[in-house]
Amino acid sequence: MEEVTEEVMEQSFPIQLGEIKEADILVGIPSYNNMRTIGHVVRAVIAGLAKYFPKAKAVLVNSDGGSTDGTQEEVKRVQIEDFKPILTSHPVHPIHKIVTPYHGIPGKGSAFRTIFEAAKLLNANACAVVDSDLRSITPEWMELLLRPIYNEGFDYVAPLYARHKFDGTITNSIVYPLTRALYGKRVRQPIGGDFGFSGKLAKHYLTQEVWETDVARFGVDIWMTTLAVTGGYHICQSYLGAKIHDAKDPGSDLGPMFTQVVSSVYGLMGEYHQLWKGVKESQPVPTFGFHYEVGLEPISVNVERMIRNFRLGVKDLMDIWRKVLSHETAHWLESIGRISEEAFSFPEDLWVRIIYDFAISYHKGPVHREHLLKSMIPLYLGRVASFVKENKESSANEVEEKIEFLCRAFEEMKPYLIERWEQRK
Repeated sequence: MEEVTEEVMEQSFPIQLGEIKEADILVGIPSYNNMRTIGHVVRAVIAGLAKYFPKAKAVLVNSDGGSTDGTQEEVKRVQIEDFKPILTSHPVHPIHKIVTPYHGIPGKGSAFRTIFEAAKLLNANACAVVDSDLRSITPEWMELLLRPIYNEGFDYVAPLYARHKFDGTITNSIVYPLTRALYGKRVRQPIGGDFGFSGKLAKHYLTQEVWETDVARFGVDIWMTTLAVTGGYHICQSYLGAKIHDAKDPGSDLGPMFTQVVSSVYGLMGEYHQLWKGVKESQPVPTFGFHYEVGLEPISVNVERMIRNFRLGVKDLMDIWRKVLSHETAHWLESIGRISEEAFSFPEDLWVRIIYDFAISYHKGPVHREHLLKSMIPLYLGRVASFVKENKESSANEVEEKIEFLCRAFEEMKPYLIERWEQRK
């Protein structure tokens, strides 16, 4: 095998890329203080490129946000020799590694912008981005994220993971069913973090005026998915197996994550209103990869704490909720707040109505957006607590059926959203 060459760029990003001139494939790894995990990610990427795309000219770009723990040095140290035994053929071209600081406001979006710019400068055909803290990435991920673009003519590959039945509750209860109902595509993991995309789509992303906005701080994942769908690009998803990361109890350590994600989804709703109001139903998207059972790390869920926080919300936040919700819906929430923990239940149709009402208020209501989104957290915790209680003994497949049922409820109640949205103009 040819020795893997290493191009390290400290400041002159365009000049260094100009020396490479062009590439068939580009893989980006955004990072910030990921020294402990990024070596494994880089080795898996390089091995996958060498194994599945031996004739392609490939470039790996580590877009780093100013790590101080040795992340960039770890990327430079990684060599392909570690993976020689699994390679079935030798790459025709060396795989270039580029380590570059990104510029702009702090956040994942700024790192992605650097990767998109590299793809444009190199006129790359197929591109992928993978998280730098992955513990479960394998060389096969490169084939699954890049092959549909490189050989099949797709523009966007969303990830499809096996996850613990109580992991990803923001995606499962809000982001997936809402974006599916709005835009009509069943992209199961619209904020998964690992994506494939065409060079053409990368250029389209660069034309958007979002890089000095909150999208560049958070929300770039759902923004990428939404633009691919609304732009009419050819979309698919690939089954990657388990995504092992530092999963948490969905009722703890929410921090700003909930408000950031929901703000991004709601913000995009306003931008693409004229498109989604005409979408009547959802369609599946092509799926690549072999589905198989994987062992998943258990997640501890504190249902009692979530119900307690919901009840505190009913006590302290009802004045805000009444500005957003109908009298009937507010009364329903007060009733749920009084029932025992054993009997506690938060119905699907109530949840859908709340998500739609808060979306309308986000754009047209009297409540400050930050206060509005923070007031949603107890409602979210109540819904998740109910879901966990109902599915404690359910299998992963049974839970997926329940999520499908919720998605259908979002789609069936979409006329309610459209009617109220138009009324508030």
